Amino acid sequence: MKRWRTIVGVSAILLAVAFIGVVMASSRTKSAVVDGDIAVAAVKVGDLNLRVHTTGELRASHSMMLSAPQVGGGALQITHLLRSGTPVKKGQIVLEFDPSEQQYKLEQSRSELQQAEQEITKAKSDAAVQAAQDKVALLKARFDVRRAELEVTKNELLSSIDAKKNNLALDEAKRALAQLEQDIKSHTASGQATIELALEKSNKSRLEMKQAQQNIDKMHVASPMDGVIAIEKNVDSTGGMFWGGMSLPDYREGDQVRPGNAIAKVIDPSDMEMLAKADERARGNIRAGQAAEIQFDALPGQVFHGTVKTVAGMAMKNFWEDAASGSFEVTIQLPNTDTRLRAGLTAEVIIAGDENKKITYIPRQAVFLKDGKRVAYVKSGSSFEAREVKVQAESESRAAIEGLKPGTEVALLDPAAPKKQSEAPAAEPNLGGRRK
Repeated sequence: MKRWRTIVGVSAILLAVAFIGVVMASSRTKSAVVDGDIAVAAVKVGDLNLRVHTTGELRASHSMMLSAPQVGGGALQITHLLRSGTPVKKGQIVLEFDPSEQQYKLEQSRSELQQAEQEITKAKSDAAVQAAQDKVALLKARFDVRRAELEVTKNELLSSIDAKKNNLALDEAKRALAQLEQDIKSHTASGQATIELALEKSNKSRLEMKQAQQNIDKMHVASPMDGVIAIEKNVDSTGGMFWGGMSLPDYREGDQVRPGNAIAKVIDPSDMEMLAKADERARGNIRAGQAAEIQFDALPGQVFHGTVKTVAGMAMKNFWEDAASGSFEVTIQLPNTDTRLRAGLTAEVIIAGDENKKITYIPRQAVFLKDGKRVAYVKSGSSFEAREVKVQAESESRAAIEGLKPGTEVALLDPAAPKKQSEAPAAEPNLGGRRK
């Protein structure tokens, strides 16, 4: 009995220790969920600069494309092509293609034309000879009819048998005349058809000659205006295969191109503009007329100034990019103050947005999307409460809001996901907040 009491006592002690451990673990878990070592920041009042940082590429606002001529017969070979950056005048030859195939077609059509003209001459000569023969035959047939008619007039003086022979001869002469007249009509129609067929071949050959000559003329592509040459990328160099990040060479002499492909363009260097892309969330901070600062990668240390010209009204998404949000195209007008500016140069762009004075704001990362609403998690004791806020404007780091009082502390991380937050790197910047 004494041994049994000892076993029961030890068991009770062990159960008590286990219960205390469970309670302590539960307390620690609850604290992690409530506080969770979540960084917070205070709602502040101050100035908010809505500048937008992005990148862009310089292009000419006025340019004209030079393409391979639309001619039949397969690929064309470039025999002459000016280099990128070459200044040209209107009417100057920029691009030339091998005209050998079109010259062959021209000579072939010329030979067919000569043959057709010979056929016309022969057809007209044959028709004239046939007409002369038919005329003689017609005179002879008519003479035979007339002679048979005269013989019939003597029937009263002849025997019945001879009279009957004369009548038969007259009928035969009339049938021969009628048949000859039909044959002459057929000869005339046939001769005319032969002449018209030869004329049709002649016209066809002339048209083919004209087309071949026009194609030969198209092999010399001239500049439609004064400007600078910019060579396009050779999209045929990979055999029709292309993937993101792939580098394509420029077109050059000796390349085979398909009719209609864009080979080069003439740009007007006196009217340049920057094409940039703004994040979807920064769209509301950009409008036409705002100033912009531009620093070209090829011209380090120099700042160029421009003005926002247009802002696209629809967001675009790139198939090769993983970003969930789209981007808006922004064009920035640049004055022609530096001859070193060339189309294709890339640059860092800073668009000077509006500056709001004495506005209530919080860090941008403190605004979350919950059930389709923008909310901030307000610290209330040892827990957080989700409150809907109205975002008036956003910069890259701050969000101007309505609905919270200055000094209110808000979470910089989502308190509803403490496990995910606990795995975040410890070196993550606090963005002005403090840890509790």
